[in-house]
Amino acid sequence: QVQLVESGGGLVQAGGSLRLSCAASRRTFSASTMGWFRQAPGKEREFVAAIYENGGSTFYAISVKGRFTISRDNAKNTVYLQMNSLKPEDTAVYYCARRDYYSSTYSSSSAYDYWGQGTQVTVSS
Repeated sequence: QVQLVESGGGLVQAGGSLRLSCAASRRTFSASTMGWFRQAPGKEREFVAAIYENGGSTFYAISVKGRFTISRDNAKNTVYLQMNSLKPEDTAVYYCARRDYYSSTYSSSSAYDYWGQGTQVTVSS
């Protein structure tokens, strides 16, 4: 069983920044691709960013590329999402997730088998 706990959400003005953290409960974290997704009210959950096990490869949704940065610290079993130049349309509940070992895609939520409880990010205009 893997537990993921997100933190760092909150209320911020447009143009501001937040850093989300996701702490994993098991040492197998370092062998896992990790992803961030978000879900706004009335919308489907959407891919935000993903990072491979060694941190060497990262992937972003077009809507956040250039503004968000995903990173990880395997020694701390933690993945981060630095969010800069936030926009009101970034308002959502943000979830971190661990990709299933047998999945090859990184942007589909069905490829992830463990999820955190989510953290709310609200960007005011």
